Amino acid sequence: LFYGGLVRQKNVLSILMQCLICVCAVSVLWVAFGYSWVFGKGFAGTPIGNIIGGFDKVFLNGVTTASLISPSGIPEILFVLFQCMFAVITPGLIIGAFAERVKFSGFLFFTVLWSILIYDPMAHFVWGGGWLQQMGAIDFAGGTVVHINAGISALVMCLMLGRRSGYRTGHTSFPHQVPFVFIGAAFLWLGWFGFNAGSGLT
Repeated sequence: LFYGGLVRQKNVLSILMQCLICVCAVSVLWVAFGYSWVFGKGFAGTPIGNIIGGFDKVFLNGVTTASLISPSGIPEILFVLFQCMFAVITPGLIIGAFAERVKFSGFLFFTVLWSILIYDPMAHFVWGGGWLQQMGAIDFAGGTVVHINAGISALVMCLMLGRRSGYRTGHTSFPHQVPFVFIGAAFLWLGWFGFNAGSGLT
């Protein structure tokens, strides 16, 4: 709703589909190997363990309804789903940088590669025991892994795509539905309360 209200009316469906497919594709990647790469312990204590966690939790191997996260004691499957939403929303934030400017196939290709090559390693660096966490980096609810990561990636995408075709100075392209933007922002605000509180794992 947030992005859909900001674009021209003819592109609302495209933006909605990009957001929906982002949820679907990244969720599949997260269950298949993303969670394992970020929070696995297979490579702990080795040089590669500074970059990715391992393959020990691929396809949620060993994650059951009875397995708990220590020291918090919350069910691991709940932690998997909570972290999956971070993995989903981070490339979703970048959609605004290339809204109305890339084909759907290009968007999907970028999102899949970006999730694998950028998000998963960065999340492990900071949250999964990687080299930044070992140096004492603290990221309570996504300042580094989500916002800086997505912001820099969005800036790079804008620079790579260049100016909009047909853009003319002095001719403003108005958002088609400002109430959608307001409703989307309200949902995001409510969601971030959950993210911030949930990141305490209590």
